[in-house]
Amino acid sequence: MPKPLPASSVFTARALVKTYGEGDTAVHALRGVDLDIVRGEFVVLLGASGSGKSTLLNILGGLDTATSGSAQWTHDGQAHELIGAGDTELTRYRREHVGFVFQFYNLIPSLTAEENVALVTDLADDPMAPADALALVGLAARKHHFVSQLSGGEQQRVAIARAIAKRPAVLLCDEPTGALDCATGIMVLQAIERVNRELGTTTVVITHNAPIADMADRVLRLADGRIVDSLVNAHKVPASTLSW
Repeated sequence: MPKPLPASSVFTARALVKTYGEGDTAVHALRGVDLDIVRGEFVVLLGASGSGKSTLLNILGGLDTATSGSAQWTHDGQAHELIGAGDTELTRYRREHVGFVFQFYNLIPSLTAEENVALVTDLADDPMAPADALALVGLAARKHHFVSQLSGGEQQRVAIARAIAKRPAVLLCDEPTGALDCATGIMVLQAIERVNRELGTTTVVITHNAPIADMADRVLRLADGRIVDSLVNAHKVPASTLSW
């Protein structure tokens, strides 16, 4: 059964537009997107390459800004506008409230798994112990291994541990299984699923693999820079049952 969705919004976007370039060469990445994501929700953004998924995620994560429209982030009952925010404000927002997981792991090879996670916890106000973050993604026994001693799936789970160790309010994942085979990808999705369930972390996952959407509370389908469908999963399934 899907989890009941709380009423408090974490993200609220209205008429969000993102255009790259000008004139005849302009690329319209987002075309008037309206969006609400509520606290603790697990959302999958589904769509073909070029549909606007990554652009939307990057704006919500403070990595990019929109051409026009509004994108508000709500924390402790206070709404903060991301569009037009300065670099200092966006840096603080990313550092304190957002965890990112990308297709490529961006780990430091000369450090162990635990040391890679500790790089983030050293900057956080109320971090997990790196060993606890690694245990949450099933890597307690691998914490002293160097990156070269880990499989691709294990490296991605270290990246997830690094992202969640600062206890972010939201976890934003851009194609986290894109470089992995199905069996390995499922282990990564199980780790993300566990973080959402046990920590209550609002989670947004980009994918082009439609079966992954079955594990979400809600699926937003994008095409040509617009959200063309929003579906609440009446029968969400655990990541362990997926295949693609």
